[in-house]
Amino acid sequence: MTFGGFERGQAPSQPMAEINVTPLVDVMLVLLVIFIITAPLLTYAIRLELPAAAAPPAASPGTPITLSIDADGRVYWDADPVAPAELALRLAAAAQRSPQPDLHLRADKATRYEKVAEVMAAAQDAGLTKIGFVTERPAAAKK
Repeated sequence: MTFGGFERGQAPSQPMAEINVTPLVDVMLVLLVIFIITAPLLTYAIRLELPAAAAPPAASPGTPITLSIDADGRVYWDADPVAPAELALRLAAAAQRSPQPDLHLRADKATRYEKVAEVMAAAQDAGLTKIGFVTERPAAAKK
């Protein structure tokens, strides 16, 4: 660092072009120490003694219904091919069960969206409310 002098023979002083990072480093070190000290205080556990109760196990929703739609638009109930009129009857019967089963919809990626929308509308008209889409994980995520 250069500082200007009081001597008369010198040329007018130039502005200092260097950035002093010492105060910045001092502030960062102080903040680091503060965070190191306070970080363990931010995580705390609540000690609870939960009551014990004898209750029957929750009713399982049963086996889900798997509807598959191939690339040609044919619909399969589990593994059996099903006609559109029969599909509506089966969906209505499934909606009457208690508890209502989940509907897993599997569609080929080449299936037209129109066919998927028709099957979803039929399920909704029958009264099924729990509809899920089954997909496969990408090859990179299967590890």
